[in-house]
Amino acid sequence: MSNQKNKHDSMESQNSSTNTKTDILESASTDAMAAAVLVLMHKLIQPPLFSLGQVVATPGALDLLDRTGTNASELLARHQRGDWGVVCTSDASENNHAVMNGERVLSAYELGKQLERIWIITERDRSVTTLLLPEEY
Repeated sequence: MSNQKNKHDSMESQNSSTNTKTDILESASTDAMAAAVLVLMHKLIQPPLFSLGQVVATPGALDLLDRTGTNASELLARHQRGDWGVVCTSDASENNHAVMNGERVLSAYELGKQLERIWIITERDRSVTTLLLPEEY
């Protein structure tokens, strides 16, 4: 009987240890998820940094958006809120400067499984924003 009690106590100890590890993992993933939600909410509610003006798109850009099922409005919102996509660090810095000084702003995003690139350019006077493929520039 003592042997059975020791086995029972040992199993309870293992279960308790496993539960603690599970609780820690669940807590960590919940904390990470909460942090990610806060970052996303901040990006979504951040006010636009500049006006888009009239929005136009080239035939190639329209085709890419259609083929990849991408919502142009979501890309435009990212562009307008300072998410420059996959531009290099120096272009991102230039964009940040351009927003403050009324210069042209360029974002680049990769769409679909083939990571095809689309550009969004807002002109310096903020009268027009164009969605286009790099080869259409």
